[in-house]
Amino acid sequence: MKNYRHHPFSLLLRILVTLSAVITAGVVLFLIGYILYHGVPNLTLPGLFSWKFTAENQSMMPAIINTVIMIVLTLMLAVPIGVFAAIYLVEYSKRGNRFVKIIRVTAETLSGIPSIVYGLFGYIVFVITLGWSFTLLSGVITMAIMILPLIMRTTEEALMAVPDSFREGSFGLGAGRLRTVFRIVLPSSIPGILSGVILAIGRIVGESAALIFTSGTNPVVPKSLFSSASTLSVHLYTLLNEGRYTDQAYATAVVLLIVVIIINALSSVVAKKLSR
Repeated sequence: MKNYRHHPFSLLLRILVTLSAVITAGVVLFLIGYILYHGVPNLTLPGLFSWKFTAENQSMMPAIINTVIMIVLTLMLAVPIGVFAAIYLVEYSKRGNRFVKIIRVTAETLSGIPSIVYGLFGYIVFVITLGWSFTLLSGVITMAIMILPLIMRTTEEALMAVPDSFREGSFGLGAGRLRTVFRIVLPSSIPGILSGVILAIGRIVGESAALIFTSGTNPVVPKSLFSSASTLSVHLYTLLNEGRYTDQAYATAVVLLIVVIIINALSSVVAKKLSR
């Protein structure tokens, strides 16, 4: 405290920063504790984890499988497009290009659009106009469009964080631009890219509004891309909306929380290994 006697404003800032951190951690712990307190006692085996959903068991197992399928297919579609778009903007386009500035502003604008707007867009374009109805394919493409700006912007920032000396050294050794990008720049920016992918996964897992209007609320494992399917968040919304399965909804919230923690933990482990 002696160091702050002559700087009372610094002491005030430290108190505010510490208080903010404590409040944030407290809110997160309270939410997790509340969900676990109401949800863990309602986790019944094998009812909620049966392979087939019925009106008696309200099983969430099909929703868990659908969530994993939604994550894999959405990332397979959005990550390559987002990464390649970022590579073009950073490595191939001229710096200060007006077209690049427009793309960046557009991407940032799309990142702030509410998910319900993406859901209505997917409903009008894929469900009605193209006639795909409520299918897994409609949900996957809608979610890919939703997370594409996030992946593109995080990848772009990761590429820009790589020092220009890396590129200059590679060019000085006779390497071309393509080899420099994929052998020098891209491996150095993998941790930042994976951070964007982790954020995208979290948005896919927690999304419900956009998927209700596109992939539907059918609690079964889809047989094809043109079958309707509901994810965990949609399943949770459906249970609460009916008003008769509140206990099962709390149990679903616990599983959803655990799934998010596991996915984030695995992604962090992969990011650390790739960084090494």
